[in-house]
Amino acid sequence: MRWTIKPKPDKNKVNQLQESLQVDAVTATLLVQRGIETYEDAKHFFRPSLKDLHDPFLMKDMDKAVARIETAIRNDENILVYGDYDVDGTTAVALMASYLLRKSPNVATYIPDRYDEGYGISTQGIDFADDNGFSLIIALDCGIKAIDKVEYANQKDIDFIICDHHRPGNDIPDAVAVLDPKQTDCGYPYKELCGCGVGFKLIQALASKDGQAADDLMEYLDLVATAIGADIVPITGENRVLAYFGLQVINQSPRAGFKALIHQIKKDTLTISDVVFVIAPRINAAGRMKHGQYAVNLLTETNFETAIEFAQEIELFNTDRRDADQRITEEALQQIEEQKEQNNFTTVVYHEAWHKGVIGIVASRLTETYYRPTLVFTKSGEKLAASARSVKGFDVYNALESCSVHIEQFGGHKYAAGLTLKEENFEAFKQAFETCVATTIDKHLLTPEITIDAEIELNAITPKFYRILKQFAPFGPGNMTPVFMTSDVKDTGYGKCVGEDDKHLKLKVESPISVTKRPRFDAIGFNLGDKLPLTQNGQHFKMVYSIDENHWNGKVSLQLKLRDLK
Repeated sequence: MRWTIKPKPDKNKVNQLQESLQVDAVTATLLVQRGIETYEDAKHFFRPSLKDLHDPFLMKDMDKAVARIETAIRNDENILVYGDYDVDGTTAVALMASYLLRKSPNVATYIPDRYDEGYGISTQGIDFADDNGFSLIIALDCGIKAIDKVEYANQKDIDFIICDHHRPGNDIPDAVAVLDPKQTDCGYPYKELCGCGVGFKLIQALASKDGQAADDLMEYLDLVATAIGADIVPITGENRVLAYFGLQVINQSPRAGFKALIHQIKKDTLTISDVVFVIAPRINAAGRMKHGQYAVNLLTETNFETAIEFAQEIELFNTDRRDADQRITEEALQQIEEQKEQNNFTTVVYHEAWHKGVIGIVASRLTETYYRPTLVFTKSGEKLAASARSVKGFDVYNALESCSVHIEQFGGHKYAAGLTLKEENFEAFKQAFETCVATTIDKHLLTPEITIDAEIELNAITPKFYRILKQFAPFGPGNMTPVFMTSDVKDTGYGKCVGEDDKHLKLKVESPISVTKRPRFDAIGFNLGDKLPLTQNGQHFKMVYSIDENHWNGKVSLQLKLRDLK
């Protein structure tokens, strides 16, 4: 692991903030590192308010989108809410459909089949709309590159409103309205919304026409917070406000579908991590193993008993997903070992029978293992489909763009993307991708990095300090859990390996900085069992960790969550 300590921020800014907030220097440093430099900034950070949300009409084409939907409702037109099959797409469809159904009964939902139709807007979806008398399609979390498909819909007199957050290509579809803050000519102040977030801005704009404010739309924020967490967008600016209030809704008054999922997992209070690692995989499992419409049905259901039945069904999909994920990961790891290509700058594996619904998860696992830009391919109809994952600091989307001569279709983000290509182009693409990465990647990016916020002494860790740190949540990209380094510590002699195969490390650490006061903390290091020898026989070492709470036998104590030791 590479340990990188963040540069110390401007000392004057830290001092000024420390004084105005009456906090310790470490807390002030953490805040300035996050761009919080004034009392006013801190107030917005620690006390998020829905009043801080931007005016939705600042987004390009918002006025056109609102006008077209109002016309459709006034004229009793049939509206089809169309979205991608992942968490961002299904939550966005549930959000838009449940809002519009309060204004008109003529609203239906459509999620494309991952296997028959693939990602994004499909001709089958447009044909479905045409056959069933829909004159307006609202596409969420997809559509920004669907130039041909929107043209096909136009020929059938079906209008499109696109709500997307992916990077646009050179051309924009000829839709009635295209809402995507990443368009170069869109002046919307916040560019990092997820697809469901863009959908929320549209209902915020529609609601404002009825004299409603963002506070009146609280009930939809459980969906938005889930999409923000699952899509790994920055939890800064508007996303932080939406996630903050969305978590409140999830924990205090969740919709029936969330209540049913929480009932299954039996957890009291959910954090954004629980949403990412517990709730989101279950919602995703529907689209991965069966069909995304199951997730929409769960998230729009208002009857709790029915929602429980839907949640049980989705739990079975999730079990199947876990089994497939584990088996394919093992097969992929074996394939890499046999290929003897560990010296490559990329990991590319393919098997025609691998389940298309889990190749993204497998790609993530392989990236964790070998820490290389990774592609996992499977057969999809007549073509090959792949999920791409990258390492921190390397833009896999740009790499795919440079290999586009071999690709049929691709889309995504800096760190995650998807593509399809013809089978006969596989070897040429694989070589081109390896060459591109080998010649453009900064080699030190191929070693996992731990970013350290600050170096502190153990006696800086107090209940008050931790209470303030907790208020930095919700955590995520752009506002990660603070990570600290402490040098010259030692184990008190009770260090041991715990867990299956002694995989984890358990210590009680102290800092011998003072004879009179030696703070001691329990520390747990998951998957750090092999580091035990570094801590034995009174050796001094340095450690990187975050701080959390340990709940045991009704007692709550602070503990250190170790990331690495040297």
